Amino acid sequence: MSPKLRNLLIGLLAVVVLAYLGLQLMQHNTKRHSPEEVVKHTAGERVMEVRYSRPYKKGRAIFGGLVPYDQVWRTGANEATTFTTSAPVRFGDVRVPAGTYTLWTIPGPDRWKVILNSRRYGWGVTWGGVASREAAYDVAQATVPVQRQQPPMEQFTIAFRNDPPALTLAWDDVRVQVPLE
Repeated sequence: MSPKLRNLLIGLLAVVVLAYLGLQLMQHNTKRHSPEEVVKHTAGERVMEVRYSRPYKKGRAIFGGLVPYDQVWRTGANEATTFTTSAPVRFGDVRVPAGTYTLWTIPGPDRWKVILNSRRYGWGVTWGGVASREAAYDVAQATVPVQRQQPPMEQFTIAFRNDPPALTLAWDDVRVQVPLE
């Protein structure tokens, strides 16, 4: 191998290694500000799980500000939020087969559209900050009313509710609930 080719290959390897390390450092620092969370719910034989990252309000205007109205939101921070069910579940009015889905929302001032999508997306947004969701892969949508809560919630939170069964998303002074059966 010629010295020029060897030096070129070593240079390319160094660039790849530095880019990888830079990405890992960026992800680590981002996750420190929006920690990962896993919530599980068991109902009979069915186990449901949501994996997401929990950003903080930090004095910011959230809905209609940081999270614009009427635009797709990855529903959390960092990687796209996932919803997994071990058995079929009714999500809103749609029966969804067992599996893992990404969870997306389109917040509005009075109503939210909550969406399950069959594709898996890495970071959840493009480098330009646009949500990665492809609507052609949506498997279920539920339009639910906004409920106001006081005091405002500092950190974005997803939880399961038992009676009646629902998936709850809450942040700032907003809470929405998607019926589950």
